[in-house]
Amino acid sequence: MFDGYDSCSEDTSSSSSSDESEEEVAPLPSSLPIIKNNGQVYTYPDGKSGMATCEMCGMVGVRDAFYSKTKRFCSVSCSRSYSSNSKKASILARLQGKPPTKKAKVLQKQPLVAKLAAYAQYQATLQNQAKTKTAVPVEGFSWGNYINSNSFTAAPVTCFKHAPMGTCWGDISEGVRVEVPNTDCSLPTKVFWIAGIVKLAGYNALLRYEGFENDSSLDFWCNVCGSDIHPVGWCAASGKPLVPPRTIQHKYTNWKAFLVKRLTGAKTLPPDFSQKVSESMQYPFKPSMRVEVVDKTHLCRTRVAIVDSVIGGRLRLVYEESEDKTDDFWCHMYSPLIHHIGWSRSIGHRFKRSDITKKQDGHFDAPPHLFAKVKEVDTSGEWFKEGMKLEAIDPLNLSAICVATIRKVLADGYLMIGIDGSEAADGSDWFCYHATSPSIFPVGFCEINTIELTPPRGYAKLPFKWFDYLREMDSIAAPVKLFNKEVPNHGFHVGMKLEAVDLMEPRLVCVATVTRIIHRLLRIHFDGWEDEYDQWVDCESPDLYPVGWCQLTGYQLQPPAPQTSRDSQSSSSKQKKKAKSQQYKGHKKMTSLQLKEELLDGEEYSFLQGASDQESNGSASYYIKQEP
Repeated sequence: MFDGYDSCSEDTSSSSSSDESEEEVAPLPSSLPIIKNNGQVYTYPDGKSGMATCEMCGMVGVRDAFYSKTKRFCSVSCSRSYSSNSKKASILARLQGKPPTKKAKVLQKQPLVAKLAAYAQYQATLQNQAKTKTAVPVEGFSWGNYINSNSFTAAPVTCFKHAPMGTCWGDISEGVRVEVPNTDCSLPTKVFWIAGIVKLAGYNALLRYEGFENDSSLDFWCNVCGSDIHPVGWCAASGKPLVPPRTIQHKYTNWKAFLVKRLTGAKTLPPDFSQKVSESMQYPFKPSMRVEVVDKTHLCRTRVAIVDSVIGGRLRLVYEESEDKTDDFWCHMYSPLIHHIGWSRSIGHRFKRSDITKKQDGHFDAPPHLFAKVKEVDTSGEWFKEGMKLEAIDPLNLSAICVATIRKVLADGYLMIGIDGSEAADGSDWFCYHATSPSIFPVGFCEINTIELTPPRGYAKLPFKWFDYLREMDSIAAPVKLFNKEVPNHGFHVGMKLEAVDLMEPRLVCVATVTRIIHRLLRIHFDGWEDEYDQWVDCESPDLYPVGWCQLTGYQLQPPAPQTSRDSQSSSSKQKKKAKSQQYKGHKKMTSLQLKEELLDGEEYSFLQGASDQESNGSASYYIKQEP
């Protein structure tokens, strides 16, 4: 029985007791551009090569120039000396009656450059901690307590079609009776009793034992899809004893008559409920499958990656050229960011060829039918053209909808989009959206729906007006009729709680809240964090999950940030201006609020505001009329 909140690390495969495990090393700062290593001079042209410190002599050098697979030593002699010293230390420990350590502590000579590099890494670590969300221990967090103490409402499981039981949740609601273990019992064997659902929160249910009436003293939360929750009648069929709780066992003399009266006409779980749960948690993707996925350092291209692990339909992908398996990327198996091998070539998308010319043993291409299908479009008539303007969610800052341009038209309805005013000269931050994507919008979408539109960086004519901008750029707006207008009856409401992926750090799944709804577009707020970390997400995004999903699948949930983190992030957001990152995770680029401060140096202005602020599932007033 789930009597506590249980969660495990999202990457159980990364733990190792090997002597050769190594710490992740921060990129070399620009203040230390040259490193001498064994008489040779290495430079860091891009700051991404990484540095390493010899564990024997303390010499600092380029990681790729170091000896051995793990890059721990600057030379063969250091490696041998370290091994010899380790053995000596281990023998000495045994003689002294101490347990041998995994790594012997060796006296190391610390050259000046090592000290400088260590200090630079320390500073970089402090900056990273201030700018990004770090994994917060989940100990002590309980969805049940969080929901109860704040009277929150959770989004129902039926809102998440991609999640387990999302399409077959049925009529599970308040009042449904189930058979669960009886914890209020002194018997040495495991016994059961009947309980009714008092409140639902995603997969989690607040249960009350039959016979307690209005007494909530022994109410408890558990996951409906857990292995200890059964339909009424399961105990009889399985030969398990039904025993009333000790607190109320003397309340009735004839418990059988009481149960017959209480359960007549009541609903329970379907007989095959546990089987359906099991089937809905079978995932077609398997470790060692090869896929194409967006290159997180160059958004304009894809790379080959290997499925390392599958948790609840989420994939940990390791880029094929990553020898130590640290260069990874997390996404759901239905994410639009992953494709079958050969997809890039078929549509004309940029692709980074791997240095690995032959498949490694055991690796095989994922079948094309496993990937999410996009809607077919007719490109024979009026279609998107290069240079057309539109509005798009910025993939490097998902809290912002920005002025954007179609930079390239690919096959099968795919488009390469660039964010105006902040594009890299080589187009390395162009992003691929399908024409039916819910993340691109026609000119005027933000205005009619009272959303703050982020103007091009450096654009001085504020407030921003689309029609003036189109004339200045000698450009045209993409036709409204080409955009996706479908708005499903998704069932979300403002204030609902859920578990959501932080797409700026996609390994994290966090406690979150729906704060705005614009037709099919949801504004997701991460509880305990500043609004600047909010993200615009589609209602059918595979990165949204019901409350209890992490517990059900064994994925680690990040609870709301504690007060100390809130204070630090608040002060850092006021003092620091964030630069745009080329990586599809990690630091965010400058927010619209900071843009205001930089462009106007404190002067007040406001964006265009539409007359409508409809937050519904309907499609009325979805687009604004274009002026001639």
